[in-house]
Amino acid sequence: MVEINEAEVWDALHECYDPEIPVNIVDLGLVYNIDINKETGLVGVTMTLTSMGCPMAGEVVSEVEMRVGQVENVKACKVEMTFDPPWSTDKMTEDAKWELGMV
Repeated sequence: MVEINEAEVWDALHECYDPEIPVNIVDLGLVYNIDINKETGLVGVTMTLTSMGCPMAGEVVSEVEMRVGQVENVKACKVEMTFDPPWSTDKMTEDAKWELGMV
């Protein structure tokens, strides 16, 4: 049994940014779910992108896998992309909207 702190995983995700928008992916509402397997030490992240054709998708995925992989006791991180439900600005936190001048 491996002890992985879920709050630390979320903290790591807060350090990941969409390269085209200066807001972290959690506040943008791009992270839909995290799944921590305490038997294997694997963390699964289900997320989306602001647009289906995002040219920076590979960079975002690599950064998520790298940062979550650095959390204590995480053996590996696997990102699953989904576009269902599609992302919209409604998923953004108030802080993110404020940062982007949307409020």
